Amino acid sequence: MTIGCGFITSSLFVVSVAKSPTQLIAAKTRFRRALLDWYRAHARPLPWREAPSLYRTVVSEFMLQQTQVKTMLPYFARWQTEFPNFAALAAAPESRVLRLWEGLGYYSRARNLHRLARAIADLPSPPTTPAEWRELPGVGPYTAAAITSISFRAPVACVDGNVVRILARLTANPKRFPDSATAAKVFTPLANALLNPADPGDHNQAMMELGATICARQNPRCGECPVKSFCAAAKAGAPEKFSRFAAKQIEKRDVVRVWCRRGQTLLLHRASATARRLAGQHELPTAEQFGLPATVVSGGKLLGQKTRSITRYRIRETIHACKPPADSFPAGLVWVPLTELEHLTLSGPHRRWVTELLSAT
Repeated sequence: MTIGCGFITSSLFVVSVAKSPTQLIAAKTRFRRALLDWYRAHARPLPWREAPSLYRTVVSEFMLQQTQVKTMLPYFARWQTEFPNFAALAAAPESRVLRLWEGLGYYSRARNLHRLARAIADLPSPPTTPAEWRELPGVGPYTAAAITSISFRAPVACVDGNVVRILARLTANPKRFPDSATAAKVFTPLANALLNPADPGDHNQAMMELGATICARQNPRCGECPVKSFCAAAKAGAPEKFSRFAAKQIEKRDVVRVWCRRGQTLLLHRASATARRLAGQHELPTAEQFGLPATVVSGGKLLGQKTRSITRYRIRETIHACKPPADSFPAGLVWVPLTELEHLTLSGPHRRWVTELLSAT
């Protein structure tokens, strides 16, 4: 691919880079009006929008990190029923917090939200600026901007993957970014320049809504886009070419897991309370945790094979039946009565796997 004379050329397409950030900023008043008019007419009726509060905004932002709206909605509803405010969440034991979070993944979000609630409960009043919020557990630049612009009208733009994609298309930016964090830093000045200072919360939510519903990564609905007239990529007929990222290096991993029952109990591995990931949570043990080579465990009856992706890893997990170990077995393994499984926190898809296998065995 070569770049020159304001054009990007390849064997697949030709795109004229017709809209510079300066041109877009010059039209910001019309851009803001078109965006907000569309948002106020078409925004999805989400619970934290219909009955807004600082607490509901904070919970929604934590749950939406790396999780789609349709996935988190039932979790949000259950969370609000059990933990309706910061005080209720702060008073809850961590085990209950993690149990309600189970299935959303990335459990550090739940722990940070719990810690944040306790920090706010100790303050005379919640902080109001992005800088203050960034001092709280689990709050980065995007989350701080979202919370403070929506709840306190702070004039700061939110820049996540959706917003990066919108701005890259509006300007037909040809740069190939190494990762989303780098792209967000590059586009933050433009996002702040376009921000509507009179209503930063609705502006930020409008940008996020546009990226989630119209300006999708694949098959964007340009014909319905309220800001299509400002978009260089749409005019060139190649919106899906933006934003551009370096190809991820996918690493494949094989994990051999053990299914071991003794009467009405199941052998699980419990991560230590100080573990960096999955602290205090339960999983089906790996062969290594069980104390046997993977080749030996793999010789047992194959009960299931699962494949999943976590960040850059493509993981194939096989589950094999094994006989109960001797009285002495490696630390971290615990016999759990089947009647207590529903009260434990099982990480990731393990509850689904356990339910399936209990029904089949």
